[in-house]
Amino acid sequence: MTRMRTEAPIARVRMPYGEGDCWLVTRYADVQTVTADKRFSRAALIGRDFPRITPAPIAQSEAINLMDPPSLNRVRRLIIKAFTTPQVEALRPWTQRTVDRLLDTMVASGSPADITHHLADRLPLLTICELLDIPESDRPQLREWAMAMMSMSAADKSSAVAAKAGLRAYFSELTAARRAAPGDDLISALSTARVGDEMLDEAELAVLAMLLVVTGHDTTTYDISNVLYTLLTHPAQLGQLRARPELLPGALEELLRFIPFRQGVGIPRVALVDVDFDGVVIKAGDTVHVSYLTANRDELVYDRPDELDFERPDPVPHMAFGYGSHHCLGSHLARMVLQVSIGTALTRFPGLRLAVPEEEVRWNTVSIWRYPLALPVAW
Repeated sequence: MTRMRTEAPIARVRMPYGEGDCWLVTRYADVQTVTADKRFSRAALIGRDFPRITPAPIAQSEAINLMDPPSLNRVRRLIIKAFTTPQVEALRPWTQRTVDRLLDTMVASGSPADITHHLADRLPLLTICELLDIPESDRPQLREWAMAMMSMSAADKSSAVAAKAGLRAYFSELTAARRAAPGDDLISALSTARVGDEMLDEAELAVLAMLLVVTGHDTTTYDISNVLYTLLTHPAQLGQLRARPELLPGALEELLRFIPFRQGVGIPRVALVDVDFDGVVIKAGDTVHVSYLTANRDELVYDRPDELDFERPDPVPHMAFGYGSHHCLGSHLARMVLQVSIGTALTRFPGLRLAVPEEEVRWNTVSIWRYPLALPVAW
């Protein structure tokens, strides 16, 4: 990807699914343009069999991730009003107790143990379900559906479609119940949030709750495993963080920049007019994908981009949570969960280390996310 970014930063490519070719944009500045410029539209994808890496499209037409301003601005304002930083911070003590309990169970199982199984696979789903007040008995099914939706295998297309329908039906029923009888949870807050006379309609609320559960636990699950793997295979940086735990918040931002969390691209955009990128013209109607991963390693933006440096002077913001109008609305929750889980693991286990050689760690090859399937550790 480094070669593509330097030699063909605006490249014509073909995805495994969907109709036709598309463009892939890999430089930081160009990714900023595509994700923040009104000349590129997510809403224009609706009704198209657009080029993608999953057999069935993940996004739904009513979802916020297929909206453009001003409709997008309206929905984001309502979400921001309901899903606040103080609300996330109020969840921090609960998250700390949950991490402690999960790690107690890992200790009781004996060393070595799989920290992916004991911590990463459990904590984010528990956290988002606590925030949304999802019944405990429903959570395994939601996890199964979320994983099925993210498969890149053509053989899994029917199960991905069924999973998406199952999630939609579940959250349509749940959000209707919360709107009728609100509680203290985030779904209730979203169902009653008003900005002037504006509220989320029934379809927007159902799809938003679905999106929060799927992306609110799925990505953070893999973030935890990836961050732990990276630290345990970079002893100098791990030692630095152990010696100076106050570096943790900034170190996590650098890890989010450095680690390639995806195995491909996400939801593209459509050019509404011809757009010239240094002589390469993307025509009106063309589909455009961006790579946040390569943007995070752009040597025009970051000094020594392929090095992990927890003390970068004046660090440039990364794009692990996207950019522009579709920047992740749950990034404050993800940061809190990462700070508590990673910080606690490093503090509690001063001798934490991989229990197998680095090359024996098995990686996911099926879904759009890149993460270790298991992470055996000793302490």
